[in-house]
Amino acid sequence: MLQFFKRKKHPEYWKNYIAKVENCTKYASFDHIRFVVLDTETTGFDYNEDRILSIGAIAVQSNKILVADSFEIYIEQEVFKKETVKIHGIRKYGTQPKFNEEEALIQFLEYLDDAVIVAHHTAFDINMINCALKRYNASPLISKILDTNYIHKKIVSTVDMNKIFSLDELCKIYNVKPHDRHTASGDALITAQIFLKQLGKYKKNNALNLQDLIYNYYPFSS
Repeated sequence: MLQFFKRKKHPEYWKNYIAKVENCTKYASFDHIRFVVLDTETTGFDYNEDRILSIGAIAVQSNKILVADSFEIYIEQEVFKKETVKIHGIRKYGTQPKFNEEEALIQFLEYLDDAVIVAHHTAFDINMINCALKRYNASPLISKILDTNYIHKKIVSTVDMNKIFSLDELCKIYNVKPHDRHTASGDALITAQIFLKQLGKYKKNNALNLQDLIYNYYPFSS
């Protein structure tokens, strides 16, 4: 697979990311896996027209949230929708330092490294990132992916697998306080807490097997 990506003439930072994931040997032991729990804030839900405003992420490893191993970045607003500010609070000319989209992606991939991605309703965040990568001649992420919505339905076997649980619903179910909602870093931390509680519940009845929990999302293609 690595040779295929090389032939595509992707940017160097992308090839570095691919090599890290391809060469990862930590997936065999669940306790050794570094999970990166992420969230994005965006201008909307249209993969073609909307853009990422910020990415927040925090690492989980060996059943612990690693606060020191976290990531947050704000992106210059090529697309601005005033009506969404009341949701995420990110203004076009705010006080946060902002980076251009490609630089933000470079920093995110360096932080992500060979980790397994965790998110709530993962497909949306991943597809937004993939669409951004495509603008710079990079292919979709190849990291393994978990989704807290999907894991919850694996735990509660009586639930319809087509049902969609909101993050707020899972906060109530797993007794997690929804602090700092609708910020990328805040929602990432909330999702990380839910994820740890889910692993504890899942482990009571099953061996923690990464392959069982992987979420097979459908990549968006424009």
